[in-house]
Amino acid sequence: MAPLGGVFGFASVAGPLLGGWFTDSVGWRWAFLINVPLGIAALAVCTYALRLPRRSVRVRLDVLGITLMATAVTCTVLVADWGGTDYEWTDPVILILAAAGVAAWTLFFGSQRRAGEPIIPPRLFRSRIFVIATALGMLVIGIGMFAVLGYLPTYLQMVYGASATESGLLLVPMVVGLMATAIPSGNLMSRTGRYRVYPIAGTVIVGLAIFLLSTMDVSTPLWLLCGIVFLLGAGVGMMMQTLVLAVQNDFPAADVGTATSANNFFREIGATLGMAVVGAIFTNRLTDQLAARLPAGNAVGNTNSLTPAMVHALPDPLRDAVVLSYQQALTPVFRYLVPVFAVGLVLALLLPEKRLSNGNASPDATSDAR
Repeated sequence: MAPLGGVFGFASVAGPLLGGWFTDSVGWRWAFLINVPLGIAALAVCTYALRLPRRSVRVRLDVLGITLMATAVTCTVLVADWGGTDYEWTDPVILILAAAGVAAWTLFFGSQRRAGEPIIPPRLFRSRIFVIATALGMLVIGIGMFAVLGYLPTYLQMVYGASATESGLLLVPMVVGLMATAIPSGNLMSRTGRYRVYPIAGTVIVGLAIFLLSTMDVSTPLWLLCGIVFLLGAGVGMMMQTLVLAVQNDFPAADVGTATSANNFFREIGATLGMAVVGAIFTNRLTDQLAARLPAGNAVGNTNSLTPAMVHALPDPLRDAVVLSYQQALTPVFRYLVPVFAVGLVLALLLPEKRLSNGNASPDATSDAR
């Protein structure tokens, strides 16, 4: 699980790096087109290299559950993304989407009780380990890691004048920090069978890194920013594989796949909502900051038209005002996330510890739950 977590962290940073290189060279559309050859390669590997046991029982696809879940997720993300930016919170569009989202989530979980092969079996939520580990992944990894990955590259371009490729390279310390803790902590868990200390330490470290990001200003040196990003990766590395492993360890083999996919699903929901909420708050703040600092009739335009190249081509007074507005709009948003990590720390402290199972030990010897 530790190498898998490391690969995930590497890919999360390689994406912005590759996207930046495309933007600076062959064109930003390749950030989307690259998925075609990658998808073909992945399909080829699955077709020719993946060997799965044949099932003797025919699986019934939960079409109703899939439809309701897709509807619920779509409405939830659109409310978080559009609310307070494209539409007022009291706008009928937002109210209808919110009501539809609540109804879809309610119907989805209701349908899972009657489905023959539910996507997310309700029995998963009877596990305290599953509930706490999944909530922790949503808050700390989903929101903490992806909120930074989503907005820090543009911040580096706007405030520091980095190119798109350079802004991706400046996220490499996150991968280094993740690998520096993921593999050693995985080895220690394999030896001791204990995992609870790592989510606790990881939550503290991620929360500290997010708080330090909130203290940045336009004079913060790049080496210090890279150190904070390294710290963030180190905290995530202690948690990413640990939470999944804790969930897998709490279920029989027949439920491990379902429990793992459900845990990952809710983590991605946290990432999507985190980026949407941070983006909505940031956009509102940026609009206010620009209105307060720029003279009327300036050539900057609205927040949607701002690009790093355009900003750094402005006259010095206007450029400095936009850069300061961007910094003042984003970094305080990270401070708003600190209470989220305080809740995460409480959850980490409440996470039960069930000794990791050992193939050479009897079930009784490996069920030391705390």
